[in-house]
Amino acid sequence: MTEGHHLVLGTLTDCLTGKTLTDTHDERYRQGIARHLLGVCGFAAEEIEASRVIEVGAGEKKARFPVDFIVSLGGIAAMVVRYRPGSIVTRHRSGQALCLVLAPHEIPVVVVTNGEEADVLQGGTGELRGQGFDAIPSRGELEAVVSEANMAPVSDRRRELAHRILFACEVDDSCPCDTSISRLD
Repeated sequence: MTEGHHLVLGTLTDCLTGKTLTDTHDERYRQGIARHLLGVCGFAAEEIEASRVIEVGAGEKKARFPVDFIVSLGGIAAMVVRYRPGSIVTRHRSGQALCLVLAPHEIPVVVVTNGEEADVLQGGTGELRGQGFDAIPSRGELEAVVSEANMAPVSDRRRELAHRILFACEVDDSCPCDTSISRLD
């Protein structure tokens, strides 16, 4: 059976919430990433928000899509993890843009991954901080990054440009059968 462009393999239990989810290849990768954040990086489940749906726009065009993971420390968004199959280098710019729209401040770290490889980037600049799952900051390392980060509000102009980048990369460049994206035209 298929759902959109995904082969449905049954159901699985979400390691963050305990809820039953549709088992697809993409969801298996997401669960692996969540288990890494919990077990290796040391984050608590309540510090990891999964699948927050955001609305982005470019001019009159609007759409909604889910963001895989947002890690918060003390209620402050500190890291975004964006999963997509394929080349991760093509996700750098949209990952950086997510860091400018998900919180009032610039989120300092973004991870882009295809579930097998990972690039860890500086949220505001897109500068490469490290590669591989071992480069994803642990809870203690992320606390240090946040303590040194510029948590100033993102300007309206910068946020608007980030919305346009996200619309182009995540909506216009998406597969037409991707059921996780809702176009609001």
